[in-house]
Amino acid sequence: MVGFAITSPAFAPGAAIPAKFTGDGINVSPPLEWTPPPGAAKSLVLIVDDPDAPVGTWVHWVLIGIPPDRRNLPEGVDPGPSPKGLGGALNGKNDFGKLGYGGPAPPRGPVHRYFFKLYALDAPLASGPGATKDEVVKTMKGHILAEAQYMGTYQRK
Repeated sequence: MVGFAITSPAFAPGAAIPAKFTGDGINVSPPLEWTPPPGAAKSLVLIVDDPDAPVGTWVHWVLIGIPPDRRNLPEGVDPGPSPKGLGGALNGKNDFGKLGYGGPAPPRGPVHRYFFKLYALDAPLASGPGATKDEVVKTMKGHILAEAQYMGTYQRK
């Protein structure tokens, strides 16, 4: 069996994230796809962050309660509390202070790495919309069955 893995048809692993998905473009979330999680998974959580931000790791997206039978997210996921068509998934709060996805918008300078981390959990999280990454990470402790990661880069010209 192949391990749990996440990819995006919008950019190759380690490659530049197209400007469309950044603060320099229309700032919509990129499409994502993944392999089936472990059979015992009851919920999926997505966290997107940038460890290269000058202020420390910057959180770009927290999405909790993704149904375990789902295999993708479309381009441009709704930034509302409960995005339409995602089976009850809830948007957490990013470090821009908003719900949903906030694309790369680094200061000019070196390339930044953006990690799309998908977690398969053995239980649904008891978190609501607006939960922060720190709150979600605490709640996930002891419930992670598998983790998949995909990385893209972005650099302001």
